[in-house]
Amino acid sequence: MAYWLLKSEPFKYSWEQLEKDKKTFWDGVRNYAARNNLRAMKKGDLAFFYHSNEGLEIVGIVKIIKEAYQDPTTKEEAWVAVDVAPFKKLKKPVTLAQIKSDKRLQNIALVKLSRLSVQPITSEEWDFIIELAS
Repeated sequence: MAYWLLKSEPFKYSWEQLEKDKKTFWDGVRNYAARNNLRAMKKGDLAFFYHSNEGLEIVGIVKIIKEAYQDPTTKEEAWVAVDVAPFKKLKKPVTLAQIKSDKRLQNIALVKLSRLSVQPITSEEWDFIIELAS
């Protein structure tokens, strides 16, 4: 299993909206590195749901329920989407400030590649963040 982080601005699509919808497709990615990460996702992988711009915190975990397919918001074949479903809301959100101040997370993509909307997370980083959320 691989781990990921997906960013969403809460005013556009929030964790609460995902919980209401019960599933959604992750579309609109127009960055090649982020697109390649979407293509690498496998059914059953888990991803942190990060509120960007407002909140700046990881608030939940989603499960990948459908692997990459043509993004329905464009006819350009270069772009893909995946389907996700809420898996678990974190007991305590993990803020960007907490992540930046934790030496164990100094190389996490959220800090090093901050503009990338779909990011890989190592299993060690995953475990550290889960610990922070407990």
